[in-house]
Amino acid sequence: MSTGSTNDVQLVIITGMSGAGKTVAIQSFEDLGFFCVDNLPPTLLPKFLELMKESGNKMNKVALVMDLRGREFFDHLFKALDELAETSWVSPQILYLDADDSSLVRRYKETRRSHPLAPSGLPLEGIRQERELLEELKGRAQLIYNTSTMKPRELREKILTEFSVNKKTIFTVNVVSFGFKHGIPIDADLVFDVRFLPNPHYIDHMRPKTGLDEEVSTYVLKWNETNKFIEKVTDLLSFMLPQYKREGKSQLVVAIGCTGGQHRSVALAEYLGHHFEKDYQTKISHRDIQKRKGLTT
Repeated sequence: MSTGSTNDVQLVIITGMSGAGKTVAIQSFEDLGFFCVDNLPPTLLPKFLELMKESGNKMNKVALVMDLRGREFFDHLFKALDELAETSWVSPQILYLDADDSSLVRRYKETRRSHPLAPSGLPLEGIRQERELLEELKGRAQLIYNTSTMKPRELREKILTEFSVNKKTIFTVNVVSFGFKHGIPIDADLVFDVRFLPNPHYIDHMRPKTGLDEEVSTYVLKWNETNKFIEKVTDLLSFMLPQYKREGKSQLVVAIGCTGGQHRSVALAEYLGHHFEKDYQTKISHRDIQKRKGLTT
């Protein structure tokens, strides 16, 4: 088993319906020691990310409120989020604050404020327009809090609990080898079949060994088709892993299968696990490595 770790910067983008509690939210993140910026225009997000990266550890926990008012703002934000998905140094999360229409109308009446999208009209008109405008962004959020029945204190407690240091989500890549003759792992998210590669099982002195033995590993990895497979799979996973992480998954199970789960799949699981451990917490396991012909499974 191998374990690696990353030093991800924690970035929380706070957005959602006007009147749903963004002010309380940003104050709560300040209490948690986050560097906070209220109402940052999305056009400035790329430049702000550059400052974060250049600051080293001085800005490793950041919360940004983005109060969006127009289509062009969304275009800039989505472009920046897509670029963030390609990086490994920052872990972005969108916290979307929502509330039902009646609760939002009541809050506007209590504060005697007009809705920013309907400054001279009824609050409900602005609320409905804003809800439609924010629909796509809500679909990209990892966390959605409905504050309709929450008091400010309850929202603050929820944020403090979710984002405290001990609650920071760690994304783990589990690479497991297996043998198809024993069945595909039921918890696998991605399955790769390497039965097309040359098989050490047919070399007498390698048969009792496993992919953990250097001789077997060297044999499996020396072939051109193995190197081509590794090139394509590492490229695919390098694209997919940040997407899974961005969507809020805490772990991903990547299963590598050969016939018996003893030679080829073991060697390749070891290679892939060590390849990605520099960017992700990685665990390597070999489900069927000790199973032999004639033993029950």
